[in-house]
Amino acid sequence: MSDLETKAADTSAYGDSWYAATLVAAPPRPPLSFDLDVDVCIIGGGLAGLTTAREIARSGWSVVLLEAGRLAASASGRNTGFVLPGFGADADKLIARIGFERTKDLWTLSQAGLDYVRNAIHADGATGVDPQDGWLYVSKKDDTDDFLSYVALLGELGCDIEGWATERIRSVLRSERYFNAINYLRAFSIHPVNYALALAAAAERDGARIFENTPALSIDPSGVRKRIVTSAARLRANHVVLCGNVQLGPLVPKLAATLLPVTTYVITTAPLGESLGEAIGYRGAVSDTDLADNHYRIVGGDRLMLSGRSTAWVGDARHYVRALTGDIKKTYPQLGDVAADYSWTGTLGITVHRMPQIGELGPGVWLASGFGGHGLNTTAMAGNIIARAIVDGDQTWRQFTPFELVWAGGVFGRTAAQMRVWIKRLRAAVEERRAKARELAHRQARDAALAVQAAPQAAEIREAAAREEATLRAAEVGPSGLAPREDPSAAPDSIIPPSASTEDMIRPDPEPQSGIERPSRRKRRRQSAKT
Repeated sequence: MSDLETKAADTSAYGDSWYAATLVAAPPRPPLSFDLDVDVCIIGGGLAGLTTAREIARSGWSVVLLEAGRLAASASGRNTGFVLPGFGADADKLIARIGFERTKDLWTLSQAGLDYVRNAIHADGATGVDPQDGWLYVSKKDDTDDFLSYVALLGELGCDIEGWATERIRSVLRSERYFNAINYLRAFSIHPVNYALALAAAAERDGARIFENTPALSIDPSGVRKRIVTSAARLRANHVVLCGNVQLGPLVPKLAATLLPVTTYVITTAPLGESLGEAIGYRGAVSDTDLADNHYRIVGGDRLMLSGRSTAWVGDARHYVRALTGDIKKTYPQLGDVAADYSWTGTLGITVHRMPQIGELGPGVWLASGFGGHGLNTTAMAGNIIARAIVDGDQTWRQFTPFELVWAGGVFGRTAAQMRVWIKRLRAAVEERRAKARELAHRQARDAALAVQAAPQAAEIREAAAREEATLRAAEVGPSGLAPREDPSAAPDSIIPPSASTEDMIRPDPEPQSGIERPSRRKRRRQSAKT
């Protein structure tokens, strides 16, 4: 196999993505082909599984991680790379469910997950991760009161943020669609696949063993030693950690049934040159909706990565390129028609309550799942929580017991979820149009008020101009009221007397007045001869 064919085989699992095109070199990890007896077996090689393996291996325990395909080839490596505080569930809904203090504790855990990712990148010397600070959560509605209330709530929860007014947000995101924004100062964005590969390398340095293309076929959770069967080997472990998404369906269908599969579509444009920096003067991540739509950031210097158009089914990413590039043009018309060099999909699992599923299912069987929409910080959080629970008996995981496993409704649930997405999308579009109409009406009212205020000044200016014109006219006429005489000493410009016009000089003699006879020419000659 040629180097090019090897490269294609290595990256095909990640789709036609920008991440696949910019993967760092990583050693091959073969399938498991022999039996093992270990302390902990982790099933799932996404970010949650890799974090758990890294932390348990650092404690000196023996760890094996089984990945059915390639590391981080599912939801962990197919997102836009946003590392954010919080959860998929809104803060106010969490407060209504579990109270303010417990919500604040959970929020602190989510922030710790964010900090873990940042620290791991630096501690492991991860290459190709390209962290970029900042996340702007932008509103396309003029909901100033609600916006200020939410900013205040996040501040009370301990979130490091600042609110941006319309003028400020439009000075960096040069789009007339945006009104207000929350700048999350500690959030950042990364290359998720290269980060996952760095976690894997760190776990292996501490003794963990990782096997790709090794799906677990069955689990026997009874007894102290759990038994896991693969196609070519058998394992025994004191603890089994299930770190997966909807892909866990063949192994544990009841767990997979608690997740709503949501597929998002992602593109990365062709290089846009200087025009991209002129339109988007913010290098961090941007989200302008509550839905899984329109999340974007600049990558590769002058490319734009954008995700959106989520569905409850898996579609062909190529069929959504036109819609996604249209979304870019609608927000930034100054960019014109843009082309997409890369397009791919990512399917994530969302729980009914929008909170991750973290905890112990039974003695020695652990679950970390359901991170939909907020996975890069919560996978790190979950991996640390479960590792401490296994190694140290830590009970932090119990803070997530209010968010139990709830059946997601199967086909009916997916249909209902898609209907909700469409309704919310339509409602958001209506609210955006109303906000723009109110902004236009406000501008017109402001301009009218300024015109009314300027009217007296304009009248004064006109009166002053009239007075000045009258003064100039008076100076031209003089005090006698007559036009000034011409200087007789001035040299004439013509031989025609000033008092006579050209018409006077060539006009024939006038006819005699009535009653006076004019002598004939012969009679005048006779009178002259007599004289």
